[in-house]
Amino acid sequence: MARGKRVPGEKPLFWIGSAKSDLLDFPEAVKDEIGVALSVAQFGGKHPSAKPWKGEGAGVLEIVEDYRGDTYRAVYTVRFENAAYVLHAFQKKSPKGIKTAQTDVELVSRRLKVASEDYEARYGKRKK
Repeated sequence: MARGKRVPGEKPLFWIGSAKSDLLDFPEAVKDEIGVALSVAQFGGKHPSAKPWKGEGAGVLEIVEDYRGDTYRAVYTVRFENAAYVLHAFQKKSPKGIKTAQTDVELVSRRLKVASEDYEARYGKRKK
């Protein structure tokens, strides 16, 4: 269950596009695990099931959860000093084995740009 107030040291978590509604469609056990991992990220940590998302560089990670033969993923970024952003949540259905579908890869890239624009609107230009 979501809390109404943040605690000291906790970054706000923002959702891009349909990421939140997509995550809410996942099985309860998957939502719970991804929720814990995102909470860890909000406090500056890295959950054991989080790993780097290939292609976007540092600070973009994915949480991978397997449940009853299916694989679910949530991609988020902690690239920003004052906030974390969930970019995409999806059930992996790639027809080519372990490779992530190109449509998902491109969506993450587009949403990362949206997150960057949102961050600048909320907090100003980030320091390089």
